[in-house]
Amino acid sequence: MSLNKMMIIGNLGADPELRYTPSGKAVTNLRVAVNSNRRGPDGEWQEETLWLRVEVWDQAAERVAEQLRKGNRVYAEGELRVREFDRNDGTKGTSVEMRFARVLNLERRPRDEEGGFGGGSEGQMDAPVATPRGAGSQGSGASRSDAMDVDDIPF
Repeated sequence: MSLNKMMIIGNLGADPELRYTPSGKAVTNLRVAVNSNRRGPDGEWQEETLWLRVEVWDQAAERVAEQLRKGNRVYAEGELRVREFDRNDGTKGTSVEMRFARVLNLERRPRDEEGGFGGGSEGQMDAPVATPRGAGSQGSGASRSDAMDVDDIPF
């Protein structure tokens, strides 16, 4: 038996990118920045940022693309993939990616078009829930009762 599962909390570095495969399946790509602080060799605190690509599929991809915006704080869990690619200058690069992700919006209220927070309770949205592909045939997606509460995250 083996397990390939990754969990992150970070901020979106760009608006979600929704596209469709030739067969008509929706896929949304997110760029998520995960920050950590460490003491360097000189004893000073240094902030380190790891950029990850997160891939969400099907109906969840459409919901995530509609409801999330650059700067939103998100929780994502999915399958870890490392992909190598060729850069324009001919050098090799490596990309850390999360595939078949389940994504939750951790914002208390939605951001408005200018990036600030909207006022009042109007326009409140449910946290987008994305179910990993192959997670079983429990209907067309996760129900609201299946949504994870931020307080349930194990760290």
